[in-house]
Formats: sequence, C-alpha cells, structure tokens
Amino acid sequence: MIRYKKYQNKNEKNVSTFNKWYARAVCEETVDIAGLAEHMSNHNTPFSTGAIHGILKDMVNCIKELLIDGKNVKIDDLGIFSVGLRSKGSPTPEEFSTLGNITGVRLRARATGNLSSASLKLTAKLREYTEYSNGETAPDNGGGSGSESPDEI
Repeated sequence: MIRYKKYQNKNEKNVSTFNKWYARAVCEETVDIAGLAEHMSNHNTPFSTGAIHGILKDMVNCIKELLIDGKNVKIDDLGIFSVGLRSKGSPTPEEFSTLGNITGVRLRARATGNLSSASLKLTAKLREYTEYSNGETAPDNGGGSGSESPDEI
C-alpha cells in the first residue's frame, strides 16, 4: 500500500500550479541491505540471512566499481544504474576543463521490467496517510481525508 499526504503548492513562481493541492508519497521506513537480506531469507530460500547479506554487499561494491569504470549496470526487473555529470558551459572546447566545468557526478537509476512506472501504476493501491505533523493538517475537502479504503490509480 502506497501512502500519501496532500500538500498545497506555495511556490508563486508558477501561477498555474500555485495554491493547488497535490499528493506526495510517504515513506515510513527505509530498509537497508541487512533488512532486505532478512526479508529475502523469509521467502522459502535455502540461503541464510548472512549469506544473502554478503552477496548483496558484494553486489553493491561491484556495481560501484563498474559505474566508476564507465559502464551501466542493468539488474533485470529492477533498474539500470548509470553515472551522470553536471557541468557548466564553456565558450569554446579549448576553454573547457575538468576542474573548471564539471561541477558534479550523479548516480542515475531508471526502472526496468517488472518495476517500471507502468507496472507500478497497474498494481499499486493508494491510501491517504492519516498522520500529519509539524503543523500539517489534512485538508477537509470531502476527498477521503483519513480514509482507510484504498483508492485505485
């Protein structure tokens, strides 16, 4: 179940979206590699949590190594990982320099196969998150605020 909170756009720069209400996904928990290994070991596998954890740790290290070597890494039905660069423009190719124009390196990931946006849209169930905090209030607009029944996308 994907939970969401409603929020109002307060950015005045875009007149067409200013003051309109939107949904934002809520993440209640982040599962690390150890947690993923434990979860996977509970799915009728002959491998222990420790064995799966070690394999996943090695996988992460190897993906990083391959990315640094200029390769993309595709994990079927999960994603394609690649490296992207941020850079500033240069008036001429001769004036371009690594130190002066490249401002950052980014990790990019795009979903593939069974984890694509299209497949998530077909299978995801949505429910409004009922706990708003830090001055947030669920708007009372008759739109199911606090609803416990999932909405289909």
